[in-house]
Amino acid sequence: MATILITGGSGLIGSHLTRALLKAGHTVRHLSRTPGNIDGVQVFTWDIRQGTMDRAALEGVDHIVHLAGAGIADERWTDARVKVLIESRTRTAGLLLRTARELGIKPRSFVSAAGINYYGAVTSEHVFTEDDPPGDDTIGRISREWEAAVDAWSDRCRVVKLRTPPVLAPNGGALPKIALPARLGLASPIGSGDQWWTWVHIDDLVAAYVKALEDTSMQGAYNVCAPDQPDNRTYMRTLAQVLGRPFFLPPVPGFLLRLVLGEVADALLKGSRASILRLKSTGFTFRHPELKGALADCLRKDQ
Repeated sequence: MATILITGGSGLIGSHLTRALLKAGHTVRHLSRTPGNIDGVQVFTWDIRQGTMDRAALEGVDHIVHLAGAGIADERWTDARVKVLIESRTRTAGLLLRTARELGIKPRSFVSAAGINYYGAVTSEHVFTEDDPPGDDTIGRISREWEAAVDAWSDRCRVVKLRTPPVLAPNGGALPKIALPARLGLASPIGSGDQWWTWVHIDDLVAAYVKALEDTSMQGAYNVCAPDQPDNRTYMRTLAQVLGRPFFLPPVPGFLLRLVLGEVADALLKGSRASILRLKSTGFTFRHPELKGALADCLRKDQ
């Protein structure tokens, strides 16, 4: 069994991953602003603004899972907000690395969250692979700097980056917000409806993190998307079907979303598919490969 330190451990992915690791018999630690011991997890403190952390958090650690970061779509992307999005990811990874170097600690692996929009907010027929370059738009820049901070760990241990789309989960994540209008019979395409919407079920994403921790052959970036990658129109129609609601309304105009959300709207209005061949080559299999079944599983649990 291993000792695993998780940043962002109280979030959607972190909480599910923590439960899975504890169930498997591992020792799990969290880094947070408030210390304590919650459900068998020892919580150590850090202060990103001050650049300090409880060094005991790293003592005896076998693996680090880096999930910390401000919510990508929580606010409009002003210059100040983009700076927060970048620094909440890069400064945290940097603080961990600086402390590990000072203590002479070399964990077995550093496994980090990453964004599937690394390739930019773009709609195309191209299926992006991990070898494609980052996009030159805002989300591409955020992702590029995020991953660069993670790659800085490469001289100390094995580094794995899991490029992740919106996560389907019974509670939390984007699904409850997307499902709300559909529950009211108001499901409709967003913008053109032709943009690709990738996704992954929380169970599969947790399994991918466990795989990355255990499989020493994994290194570098992996797209972690379900095999079924529909366009937005199909996604919303499937959601309405699962909820037993109609699907007949015209699309939500893209300009209205941009008026309300600013550049954040591009994450909804644009999107491309991503190859999962590299992940599958490790022997990884999806428990929830199809959208309809994944939605049914999450929404059934949410009743």
